[in-house]
Amino acid sequence: MTPDVAYINDLSKKVIENDRTALAKAITLIESTKKENQKIAEGLLEKCLEYQKESVRVGITGVPGVGKSTFIENFGMLLVHRGKKVAVLTIDPSSNETKGSILGDKVRMETLSKEKNAFIRPSPTSGSLGGVARKTRETIILLEAAGYDVILIETVGVGQNETAVRDMTDFFLLLKLPGAGDELQGIKRGVMEMADVIAINKADGQNVQPAETAQLEFSRALHLFSAKENGWIPQVMTCSALENKGLETIWSCIKKFMLHTKENGSFHRTRKQQNKKWLRQHLNHILLQDFYDNPTLSQALSSMEEKVMESEITPFVAAERLLRAYRKA
Repeated sequence: MTPDVAYINDLSKKVIENDRTALAKAITLIESTKKENQKIAEGLLEKCLEYQKESVRVGITGVPGVGKSTFIENFGMLLVHRGKKVAVLTIDPSSNETKGSILGDKVRMETLSKEKNAFIRPSPTSGSLGGVARKTRETIILLEAAGYDVILIETVGVGQNETAVRDMTDFFLLLKLPGAGDELQGIKRGVMEMADVIAINKADGQNVQPAETAQLEFSRALHLFSAKENGWIPQVMTCSALENKGLETIWSCIKKFMLHTKENGSFHRTRKQQNKKWLRQHLNHILLQDFYDNPTLSQALSSMEEKVMESEITPFVAAERLLRAYRKA
């Protein structure tokens, strides 16, 4: 079915003009799994790609309870008061049983959500791994076309595997808790070595001293990691999102990072590599969808599943047979 060109032109025009209702509708189309909506979404992205503005993309992760929502709301308010247009993408985990999500981050960021120059969009993971939603990259294009200067992406925050957000952001901020007994997590690989800044949040009241201790431990641990290709030296600092302490320092650090990476060319090299990964990710998705949507293969898959469950054949043999059938199809 041919998508409605007039509808795409009208909606993309409103997105570029930062009509918030149209922007929300466009993101819903982007996230939709219906084929007719996917065709419209492709047309929207093509239109908006021409009007992309180079924003600062910041990924923010941390374990549940570290204060990501409070940090993002107060950090977002700081940026708005400095004349920035701020978009926030928050990712909520989807239920494995019902496939639903609570999507409560917009409620938790009540003050920021009322700002004219702020836009908050909660999205479900919908089974996507790595702490982000499957259509987060596409949503970023819409937000940049709408003219947002800073895009903050809050991950689910489920542990050490929150790394997918690194492939779609410029700056990676890891929030940690003071005195939570996880200072030695700094010597682990994964999310730690990708952080550009580690911020020990909730450094207020009786937590000030534990936060400073954690800062020292993480600073020592970072020396065990290899130097970053972009030449940036990761920093560790303390902050209190609740009391608005240290947020200005973090923003100053982000600006220094952007200047540093643009001067040595690594900023645009990274963006190009991210686009390459985006292509491959989308290609993988299309191939899988093409496989599962084929009715003949669907029947063959059911048959093979039965044989595997009854231990008549191994999963490896079943997969090879299905792959051969797919190639013929």
